[in-house]
Amino acid sequence: MNAPIVPTDRSADLPTRPDAGAPRTGDRTAAPAAAGAGAALLALLLLMTALRPAPAAAQQDMEDVEIEVTHVAGDVYLLEGRGGNIAVSAGSDGVVMVDDQFEELAPKIRAAVDTLADDGLAFVLNTHWHGDHVGGNVVFGRDAPIVAHDNVRRRLATRQVVRGDTVPAEPEEALPVLTFDRSVTLHLNGGPIRVRHVPEGHTDGDAVVFFEDDRVVHMGDHMFAGRFPFVDLATGGSVQGYTRNVAAVLDEIPDDWAVVPGHGPLTDVEGLRAFHDMLVETTSIVRRRMERGMSLEEVREAGLPERWSSWGQGFISTGQWLETVYRSLQRSGDETARGGGAASGSPPWHPHGHPVASDRGGAHGHGDAPVGQADGDAGPHSGTRPSRPR
Repeated sequence: MNAPIVPTDRSADLPTRPDAGAPRTGDRTAAPAAAGAGAALLALLLLMTALRPAPAAAQQDMEDVEIEVTHVAGDVYLLEGRGGNIAVSAGSDGVVMVDDQFEELAPKIRAAVDTLADDGLAFVLNTHWHGDHVGGNVVFGRDAPIVAHDNVRRRLATRQVVRGDTVPAEPEEALPVLTFDRSVTLHLNGGPIRVRHVPEGHTDGDAVVFFEDDRVVHMGDHMFAGRFPFVDLATGGSVQGYTRNVAAVLDEIPDDWAVVPGHGPLTDVEGLRAFHDMLVETTSIVRRRMERGMSLEEVREAGLPERWSSWGQGFISTGQWLETVYRSLQRSGDETARGGGAASGSPPWHPHGHPVASDRGGAHGHGDAPVGQADGDAGPHSGTRPSRPR
């Protein structure tokens, strides 16, 4: 079956945005994106099936997915299908692919990549362990070495139990073969590709990827463009750490860089800054309510100001986000991250690439679940890696 591939080029319009805080839309010719309630329903269905084997209907649905290819800048392209966004560096040294979505989409992803470069796949980089980003490892791991943080391999190699659901270990060919603690640099396609661990954020094994010569950053799930993010408290995530990590990236990259979010359309530094503002302001709202003695139910009932209403129309609703923030603050007892920005604590790495200690003890700080088995009641939306159909 030929993979539907829809090429677009948005590199020319990256320096400016029509409105602050909104995700970039751009011209697209792929299948129309779901909107409003339809998009929210699709996101909910994906979340509900995340820890269970995909039914036949869901696998059939993958057959209708198109892979949209967008030129970002230089050698870097964005591939969108189903699941986390893929970034590809396609140059004279081969292809470096960041994340690989689902196993069922691997033939379509491969066909899309083949249109970008004659040379084969050189490396696959995983930004974290969730299955909508690494489900294709079992296929692409046979073609090229997989690179990821130490904790990604540990979690993929062991059974995970999240909210009572079991996620089985992945086979050997799906596991990263090159792992790192703090950072690793690939010197390919004309410039350094720097991969850096960001601790205690979305999970305990997240990485952000900097394509330095092309001036592009892939945030992994440290950005959901224009939407509240999923923070996996059960596997080492933390809203406070997540916010510090985003602030650290903003401190480092210039304003003219392109930003590939883990989910949502291609954006820029202004969009990332708006995302960080949301993290800071909504966390401050929840913290103030907790300081007044409000319960979780009361915090949810109070909601958020109207300006944030559209942010709850995606994968995570407003009520779910408020609960995630509440539980993260409650778990840590953290009063040091007031405001959530870079000024409220040391960033997870020095701007020139030398990591420093997190103010909560590193990748396995206070409140983190063990790598081998995740805490079953640490958060309401834990575990987004689907069991791979066997």
